[in-house]
Amino acid sequence: MKRKLAATLLAATMVVAMFAGCGTTASKETATPDASTDATSVTETATTEEASSQDPNAYEECTLTFDWWGGDSRHEATIAAIEAFEKKYPGIKIEYNYGAWSDWETAKASEYLSGTNADIQQTNFDWIRKYDGDANTYLDLRTVSDTLDLSQYSDTVLALPVDSKGGLAGIPVSLTGRTFFWNKATYEKAGLSVPTTLKELMEAGPIFKEKLGDEYYPLVLTEYDRAIFMAFYLQAQTGEPIIDQNNNFTMTEEQLKLGLEFITSLEENHVIPTIEYYDGEGAEAIDKSVRWIEGKYAGCHNWDSAHKSLVSALPNGDDLVVGNALMDTGAHGSGTYVKVSQMFSISAKCEHPHEAALFLNYILNDEEGAGIMSTERGIPESKAAFAVCEAAGKIDPMVAAAHKSVMDSNPMYWNPLFDDSSLKGDTALYNNLFEGLSYGVRDGSYSIEDAAADLYAAYTAIAPAK
Repeated sequence: MKRKLAATLLAATMVVAMFAGCGTTASKETATPDASTDATSVTETATTEEASSQDPNAYEECTLTFDWWGGDSRHEATIAAIEAFEKKYPGIKIEYNYGAWSDWETAKASEYLSGTNADIQQTNFDWIRKYDGDANTYLDLRTVSDTLDLSQYSDTVLALPVDSKGGLAGIPVSLTGRTFFWNKATYEKAGLSVPTTLKELMEAGPIFKEKLGDEYYPLVLTEYDRAIFMAFYLQAQTGEPIIDQNNNFTMTEEQLKLGLEFITSLEENHVIPTIEYYDGEGAEAIDKSVRWIEGKYAGCHNWDSAHKSLVSALPNGDDLVVGNALMDTGAHGSGTYVKVSQMFSISAKCEHPHEAALFLNYILNDEEGAGIMSTERGIPESKAAFAVCEAAGKIDPMVAAAHKSVMDSNPMYWNPLFDDSSLKGDTALYNNLFEGLSYGVRDGSYSIEDAAADLYAAYTAIAPAK
């Protein structure tokens, strides 16, 4: 067990320095997309701005840089889309860079500081606050809305990635939220239906223990899962997001204590395993857990997009079903939140914003480009892209059901400060605190009062109390 946490925690902040320009200087010749048009056959009579105002598909020859992270299938789809775009728009060259998530943000943070960030980037929602605090890092995408079709996105979606000056700092590719996934076979083995309320979930713990044994649990929650589930529980008591849109922390230390008591009660009632028991297996993730594979963990609280990895780990994938938000957690609230899963942003210093917007519109809204990109970054928020993917049978029914479960729960606002690096991470507060609490309540080394004080200090260090 880790040592008792310090009562006062310091939140690290990142200072963003001068942001230099990006983009490659190119000729001032312009062209229009035509597969039969050679890149050297161009019209020299219009500037990019003039062409854009006359024809959004006209463009200036240039080279743009683009980077993203992900897995192999995402890389393959994105590269294929780039190649198709370059064929459709000869004269625009996309130089790209990609990699896995591990250490990706560290590298990008250095690029933001040095001003070497790419013209077009896959970005995270919280990067707006981290790297665009002065609203001078990312281009306001509304300035290129003659090229990038924003009408494909709802006003609710476009209201999320807004910078400090009200500009649109990124275009959300997809939204994601938390929902429950249940192994109905294990619940049936215990003589139960999958839970639809918190009351049913709490009652399942003792029944699992009695009928199936100590190794069976209705639900499994990692440390980070516990932080999220506790936040939902508290929001349901107050009707306010735990950190509001003004970046204020809305809870008191006493309310945090109630939330921590709730999480502890899940362990005490055999609803979830202790952290010691979960960590003892040594699994890297829930879908890698032998106990999950064997159905001994009969539920998890995960992202709506996580279905594929969870179901593929089970001997019979049909055993996994999507649950609903447990709306009886409190009188006022929602059992979940929705956050921007990923965005695409254009650098404010990009020398060819029209051409960058042309590329984004192609991969996000164009029938050909969106079809190639498919659902590699989640269920598309673009109405046009969704229609293309749905017609092609690319929308996984269970992922769609999980996403619908989230959206139907009247989700609350999610503030990216909830995932601040001082809170989320292998050595950050959530992991240390919920591990310490799981051990400490049982052996007396770390109390709920201690944890509430530590958590309150950590939250108010990054988000002042309301």
